[in-house]
Amino acid sequence: MAAGKPVAARLLGEDLVLWRSKDGVIHAWRDLCIHRGAKLSLGKTSGETLACPYHGWVYDVEGHCIRFPAHPEQNPPAKAHAKVYQARERYNTIWVSLGQPEHDIPAFPEWDDAAFKAVVCGPYKVHAGGPRLIENFLDVAHFPFVHEGSLGDPEHTALSDYTVDVTPDEIVANDIKVWQPDPLGVGYGAYMHYVYKVLRPLTAYLAKRDEGSSGLALLFSITPVEEDHSLAWTYEATTTKEESDEEIIKFQESILMEDIPVVESQRPELLPLDLQAELHLRSDRLSIAYRRWLREKGVTFGTA
Repeated sequence: MAAGKPVAARLLGEDLVLWRSKDGVIHAWRDLCIHRGAKLSLGKTSGETLACPYHGWVYDVEGHCIRFPAHPEQNPPAKAHAKVYQARERYNTIWVSLGQPEHDIPAFPEWDDAAFKAVVCGPYKVHAGGPRLIENFLDVAHFPFVHEGSLGDPEHTALSDYTVDVTPDEIVANDIKVWQPDPLGVGYGAYMHYVYKVLRPLTAYLAKRDEGSSGLALLFSITPVEEDHSLAWTYEATTTKEESDEEIIKFQESILMEDIPVVESQRPELLPLDLQAELHLRSDRLSIAYRRWLREKGVTFGTA
């Protein structure tokens, strides 16, 4: 996001304005001028200020109104102040918190590793809640049916057992073996070994390694626009550097486009945290841990 025109966004049902001051710092505010309720995202930036499009009220980088154009001699009171949120940039993306974050932005160590090529894929609009999308990302049992020919094979549907470790900060599932049709690009199938992590209620990670030196890591994160409307982001880091950014994005997009109709069809739309509400198998161990973890954290947005 370059300095210049502000950008409108929406997070957790809240309209936001994002803008960059001339020093390169990104700012995220409620998209509302406190004078007459116009959207600040329709306004203009100038150096270190953002001006409302309606009556030209000028706000500084801290959200203070510093000028009333209709009354230039008047000093704006302290209550003339935009609602300011925390915002940071990481992984070529702007991360915003509407409250006080308990943790830093989720770690994705491969992003800064010179052995990996890193690409941002998305965002993709999905008419589904964020927890449903994260649970789908964690689910490998659907590979042979939803991603036949790419991630899975209907002739190899059995999953071996795996362990799940849960702490207050994350969930880790180690060594999930998945048969894939041609994971190495050599014309025959093989078992791949996955590690999954849930880093935040709406951010998960996977690492996939083959028997050689090549590897793949994904960070999957959701922008919860509304309870039933999300933006999905996939951050890929791969040691296979021959692929172009466009090829990587096209593949990740093709996988998500296969997932979206299924996830959007799920009922109830909100993810049930009551484990008695649905049937579960041993292969659902990771998603069961995720649901329990959300319930323990008191997550209510996008859950039932």
